[in-house]
Amino acid sequence: MTKKVHDFNDIIRKLRKNLLGKGPEKIHTVFVENMAISTMYGNLTPTEKFIARTAEGKEMVHAARTRLIQDVYVTAPPDGLEDVTGAKFVHLFSDFKVDEDMAVSVFVFDKPIA
Repeated sequence: MTKKVHDFNDIIRKLRKNLLGKGPEKIHTVFVENMAISTMYGNLTPTEKFIARTAEGKEMVHAARTRLIQDVYVTAPPDGLEDVTGAKFVHLFSDFKVDEDMAVSVFVFDKPIA
């Protein structure tokens, strides 16, 4: 893992831990042109796992996880994200698979990541 990937993952992990009480246990990130694609595993808190035991609970956890993260990035990218990538953050696309405890986020920047 390169230092850039490590630093990027560290920013993402810390942000999610601060927002949601638990950061991902594992993050795999690749940089492709002007995008950073991150797959995150082991995200759910014990409370979220309990809530997700029903179909309605899964929907609640999914909605909360995806909307909260997207809303945070609309307001402002986390500190250091643009410094690590050498590009301006433009958009975030994110989804969450509750049963697999897996999230995927695609971060789009204004130019190829240096």
